[in-house]
Amino acid sequence: MADRFMNIAIDEARKGIRAGHGGPFGCVIVKDGKIIGRGHNEVIKQHDPTCHGEIMAIRDACRNTGSHDLSGCDLYTTAQPCPMCAGAVQWANIAKVYYGCTVSDTDDIGFRDEVFFNSETESQELDRNECLEVFREYFSMSEREGY
Repeated sequence: MADRFMNIAIDEARKGIRAGHGGPFGCVIVKDGKIIGRGHNEVIKQHDPTCHGEIMAIRDACRNTGSHDLSGCDLYTTAQPCPMCAGAVQWANIAKVYYGCTVSDTDDIGFRDEVFFNSETESQELDRNECLEVFREYFSMSEREGY
């Protein structure tokens, strides 16, 4: 029998695919045995490639808690998080991730997550000094305002 929270993540995924919102990716975020966030893939619905199930659940949990810090939370998702979602999990301070399908499984149904683990996108530094000015301004403000 599947885990109770994973079952809910699976239900989220089904809800999304049956509504035509996007791929079979559902997610719930749990703190102290209680679901505080849920979401499913809405890439097609929102016309936004960042609307993965994990991202939607993180956004929901943050709205529900009034905080960007999800320390002490666990995340349950139907598939291994892609690099974007894994980064969001780390930024949110989520303690543990439980996933159902692997990157190979998502590849088998036509998703290309694996290429993002070894991306060769070209990047180049540009106007660093001007950007550092904005960083210094932010840091100065954050010291004054206690960010």
